[in-house]
Amino acid sequence: MRIWITALVIALALPLAAQTNTGITAQLNLKQGLAIQGYDPVAYFGQKALKGDKKFSATHQGATYYFSSEENRKAFVQNPSKYEPQYGGWCAYAMGATGEKVEIDPKTFKIVDGKLYLFYNAYFNNTLVSWNKDEAHLKKQADAQWAKFLK
Repeated sequence: MRIWITALVIALALPLAAQTNTGITAQLNLKQGLAIQGYDPVAYFGQKALKGDKKFSATHQGATYYFSSEENRKAFVQNPSKYEPQYGGWCAYAMGATGEKVEIDPKTFKIVDGKLYLFYNAYFNNTLVSWNKDEAHLKKQADAQWAKFLK
């Protein structure tokens, strides 16, 4: 009887555990739960793309972030929304131009109005260049497209 009750409790708990990866987490650009390919989101605000270290890590909305220092980790923990990348860490240009989730090059970024935007940059296609040509329009479109993913 005790085994039956344990099995029932586990069976009922599994769907609840699966729900922790829904919502915003399911929309983020993560590799095995890691955001920004391990780059430090706080360092971007000093105009540097720095690889983080897993000994300085924090989790926010199901995503793990690495930091280059304990100071940066603490800054993020105090105000994650200030530092987390826009559009779940997907390419800002692609989100605005087509509404698609496109991978990024973590070394290609821009800070706009205190927010971090990341871009695809490979095979002679740096989307930051295209973004800069029509930033206001693309940002407005990207905001609208991203909102659809969050519904």
